[in-house]
Amino acid sequence: MSNGSPLGDFLRARREGLKPHDVGLPEYGRRRVPGLRREEVAMLAGVSSDYYIRLEQGRENSPSPQVLEAVAGALKLDDEASDHLYRLCRAAERRPRGQSEVSAQLRQLMDGWEHTPAFIVGPALDILAGNAMAAALHLGFDSSDNLARMVFLDPAGREFYQDWERAAHSCVAELRSAYGYDPASARIAEVVDELSGQSTEFVDLWARHDVKSKSQEGKNLRHPEVGDLRIRFSAFTVNGAPHQQLVVYQAEPASPTAEAFEKLRAMTPKYLHPLPDTV
Repeated sequence: MSNGSPLGDFLRARREGLKPHDVGLPEYGRRRVPGLRREEVAMLAGVSSDYYIRLEQGRENSPSPQVLEAVAGALKLDDEASDHLYRLCRAAERRPRGQSEVSAQLRQLMDGWEHTPAFIVGPALDILAGNAMAAALHLGFDSSDNLARMVFLDPAGREFYQDWERAAHSCVAELRSAYGYDPASARIAEVVDELSGQSTEFVDLWARHDVKSKSQEGKNLRHPEVGDLRIRFSAFTVNGAPHQQLVVYQAEPASPTAEAFEKLRAMTPKYLHPLPDTV
């Protein structure tokens, strides 16, 4: 993780990721720091340099919404990154903690989807539960208990995710987004520490502080038994279980992927390995 404050780490990373020309400032000679200077961000945000320094150092605990909006504008944050900034500033508020228990009703719903993979993901990208198709889809992995470990630490991930760099970036951005809701999460810290100790690629991506939640988009996968899959997926929040998400993969009707899903479904009795109940 980091020895600094979550807010300060985020501001520093985003400041260092900008160049003067990105915000309309002149650039003269060599600069001793990467990206913008603190004084430049303060000027762009319309606050004093001393105030912004205190904010980045974690010594200013209650910035106003107007200040946060100004800082977000100065750092060119998009909507998701701005929301992340606001969440990091709610350190004194009580945040709902993630949970690993999956309700019986939700398990029954997933089991009823016999033709498509469906699974529940927790804040630290733990796969908390899934149906038979999800287990068969991930059969090539040594363990299918955490999406981040599957992407970065399991050799099968490099083959399974055809666009591995995109998958890796999305994975880290989703984990960073969950961290913004609960910077004190012991489980997220455990996953981040494990990945940081074994993957330099994860370390580099985590240091960027990019933020992105799961959305509806496509994935290109390669299954060791049924071949290439072009899937769409949707992620839904789970009422009554803070920060759990239901992920459902789908294939276009009458497509090669739909045919591959049928082959996968036929294989489930042979390859089914139960996904973890809890983590």
